[in-house]
Amino acid sequence: MAKERDYGDRSRIEKMGVQPGFVVSVLGIKDPDFLLELERSGADVSRRRRKGSDLVFILAEKPSELRKLADLEQTIKRNGAIWVVSPKGRSEIRDVVVIEAAKRTGLVDNKVVRFSNTHTALRLVIPLSRR
Repeated sequence: MAKERDYGDRSRIEKMGVQPGFVVSVLGIKDPDFLLELERSGADVSRRRRKGSDLVFILAEKPSELRKLADLEQTIKRNGAIWVVSPKGRSEIRDVVVIEAAKRTGLVDNKVVRFSNTHTALRLVIPLSRR
């Protein structure tokens, strides 16, 4: 039987796949600790949407904000990802709502990370069949 990996000692930034030199766009997230972690990671971070981003982080506090996903796909590299950060415990924006919105725009979810005590993050990617 295969041994499970322990990711408990990895930082939030490592769990989210941020690497030095990555082009990262952060939209709507104002968490100062997260922004500092990004800055220290060696990534090229912008608070604006940029074409050719390896990663896009977007805050979605209500379902209507998920309409941006279709446009955001155009900003990421084909092997990039969009991280949707949303509040925990809100029935109107549970993970299943984010996943359904992603499917409607042709994206798939493949990872979830605890973003903070109050928020979760779901990674969305372009399916391999469309890369």
